[in-house]
Amino acid sequence: MSHLNQRVLFLKHVAQTSDTPFSGVDMVVEKAEGVWLHTSEGKKYLDWISGISVSNVGHCHPEVVKAIEQQSRRYMHLIVYGEFNQTPQVLYAQALSKLLPASLHSVYFTTGGSEATEGAMKLAKRATGRTRILSFKNAYHGSTQGALSLMGDEYFKQAFRPLLPGTEQLPFGDTAALERITDDVAAVIIEPIQGEAGVRWADKTYYETLRKICDEKGVLLIFDEIQSGFGRTGTMFYFEQIGVVPDILLVAKGMGGGLPIGAFIASSALMNHLTVNPVLGHINTFGGNAVCVAAAMAVLNIISREALAQRAKGIEAIIKAELKHPLIKEIRIKGCLGALDFGDEALNFKIIRACIDQGLITDWFLFCTTAMRISPPLTISDAELREGIAMIRKTLDRFVHYPPPKR
Repeated sequence: MSHLNQRVLFLKHVAQTSDTPFSGVDMVVEKAEGVWLHTSEGKKYLDWISGISVSNVGHCHPEVVKAIEQQSRRYMHLIVYGEFNQTPQVLYAQALSKLLPASLHSVYFTTGGSEATEGAMKLAKRATGRTRILSFKNAYHGSTQGALSLMGDEYFKQAFRPLLPGTEQLPFGDTAALERITDDVAAVIIEPIQGEAGVRWADKTYYETLRKICDEKGVLLIFDEIQSGFGRTGTMFYFEQIGVVPDILLVAKGMGGGLPIGAFIASSALMNHLTVNPVLGHINTFGGNAVCVAAAMAVLNIISREALAQRAKGIEAIIKAELKHPLIKEIRIKGCLGALDFGDEALNFKIIRACIDQGLITDWFLFCTTAMRISPPLTISDAELREGIAMIRKTLDRFVHYPPPKR
């Protein structure tokens, strides 16, 4: 099939979510390997977004591919919501639990982040008998209707109202606003490091205060580490850096090496509320698919063996030291999750498009349109990292006099 014909069919038959998909770039990816995407026209692109923090161990890592092949020969889909004893699920849940605090040892598998959010919301309501759920401004927890109700930006919500009642967004990082957590709240859900807000975090004391208030009011604390987990921010999970343990942890994205998988994780005592009144309190068809879980196990082994969380810190250090330019107003980065903020939306979009044209894949943030995303695979080499930095600096030099002087 010709490149042109595939583009026509893509626009005709694949549902579009914007009028200019991927900044209008006409690209047909034939192969992805490591940190590189290769197109049908023979061009290669350095991937600095990892499918939005998904490909933490790079594209098509040989160990992940091998795990997928081996498991697919044994079995793929069985009944998955905790009814069949499946070895890949059991071994992975055990391995993941060993990396987490003792209170986070029961794993409910999902097909992705939005579904993990939905399951956690149900669990919180069922366990507490309450209905109110608080989230934060500029938060992103998914696009299904429950998750959308928690989203902290009205632009993406207004067309789909009415959404769930009993939801409210607090200003992120505002300790005084935490007084709005009262004893009729079921749960507070927070990204401990906000992703789509343009990579933002609060002081350690803020999270400690949040934990203390939740404990005092009998409110469950949910940490959404869907984007920040699996080594991306310099530890396996970001909550390790702040020393605050949630009641429920949400994971996905970097979990499966590119396959669709997520989970919400809690204690057995908490999770068992989904087994009675009603029985099968939360079910799905594909969550915990054996092939996806096998891929996730391979990813976990790679991250642990190759110390990729520590590697993320090294990536951060190089970017801070070498990615400097007068157009960059601020760099916000934790590990291998960062934002280059230019303070200007139009300029940011021009830079992003110019970077892509040059061969560097990047994009913007949903709630921070003045900043460019930095989220390459954790397996990126120093040479590849510096190649990307050079591309960005070269691109920025083109816009150093932006906006052009008026005549």
